Amino acid sequence: MHRNKYIIPFILITSLFFMWGIANNLNGILIPHLRKALQLSNLQSTFVDTAVYLAYFLMAIPSGMILKRFGYKKGIILGLVIFATGSLLFVPAANMQAYSVFLTGLFILGCGLTLLETAANPYVIRLGEPKDATFRINLAQSFNGLAVFIAPILGTLFILSGKEYSKEQLTAMSEIEKITYLTTEANSVKMPYLTLGGFLIILALIFYFMHLPEIEEKDESSIEKKTAGIFDTMKYRHVRWAVIAQFFYVGAQVCVTSFFIRMATVGGGVDEITAGWYLSMYGMLFMIGRFVGSGLVKYLAPARLLTLYSLMCIVLSAVAICTDGKFVVFALGGLGFFMSIMFPTIFSLGINGLKEETKSASSLIVMAIIGGAIFPVIMGGIIDGLEDNIQVGYIVPLLCFFVVLYFGLRGSKIEENSELKAVKN
Repeated sequence: MHRNKYIIPFILITSLFFMWGIANNLNGILIPHLRKALQLSNLQSTFVDTAVYLAYFLMAIPSGMILKRFGYKKGIILGLVIFATGSLLFVPAANMQAYSVFLTGLFILGCGLTLLETAANPYVIRLGEPKDATFRINLAQSFNGLAVFIAPILGTLFILSGKEYSKEQLTAMSEIEKITYLTTEANSVKMPYLTLGGFLIILALIFYFMHLPEIEEKDESSIEKKTAGIFDTMKYRHVRWAVIAQFFYVGAQVCVTSFFIRMATVGGGVDEITAGWYLSMYGMLFMIGRFVGSGLVKYLAPARLLTLYSLMCIVLSAVAICTDGKFVVFALGGLGFFMSIMFPTIFSLGINGLKEETKSASSLIVMAIIGGAIFPVIMGGIIDGLEDNIQVGYIVPLLCFFVVLYFGLRGSKIEENSELKAVKN
């Protein structure tokens, strides 16, 4: 009976993992598409990531404060409304063909995602027995992995046209032909994001009328009874390293997905539509990796699993840099599988044993998602500086995976003299 009361809340919260997965993983389609529709450079196109992940950074601490003040349910409803508002801004952005308006919509969308992630991750972890926490968050994140597979399919079907012209071809067009082409490309984003915004409003209404248990996070055996400041949790080594590891991991993941289609077209020699389907296959492997990881944490310690997956990502990144053609694409697909468990596992290890300080640490770890705004810009600048050499740019995620590897090996361990040692289990 005790477990049954959490089933409906768990299903509702898991739906959020799917929805923000759709939004985040449409960016892999949106970046090359807006680059084409608005005639942007590689570096400029990465501002899509910058807008979203800058929102994560700036909104993370306010999100923690909102949750402490109003609780999980009200925070989730507010996050959904903000998420929907950002999605609906894509309609005027496309009408004006204004990159600044697209970026504004993405920033607002990112603010909503931040509030949802800050609420949903710890909520799922606390929604049941502590011993099953890593299993629950990996299971919920598996539906985020499902979105990684579905979002590129939706983007390929409803956003990508398969038509791309060189600067010379565009110059040769009449003004009317050029305007028609660019307008059609820009308008193709309207229907998907309008639909997304409408669905989010419906979901917010469902949460409003449904009962969600508010999880109390009181630790009667804790040495400190006062509520810690939001940065106080950084005194714990495993929290500090979780923040650092998440910063580099998200940077690596966003680099891989943001330039996947360009890598497939330039390095793999396939057309844009085929590249979009390859990206969906990457998403399928990511999804499978999440479900497999959810099972493996029953048999392998989370830190050990993270270490193994990090090593595989380093190897596959090297293969992507050093080989040719479709071997590159296959290596990137493999990255999808082995990156799959990194975010939830880093998150779970980072808040291990914190009790009432969980929300503060959650905010900091979510704030580390700013890595997704920084590393793609670095990668885009490297690619532009090397005359569109996509492969060399992938040294950026390769280096990021070394930091995740260290977190798995050492950074995730709770210090022997820490007061958390007694409550970590």
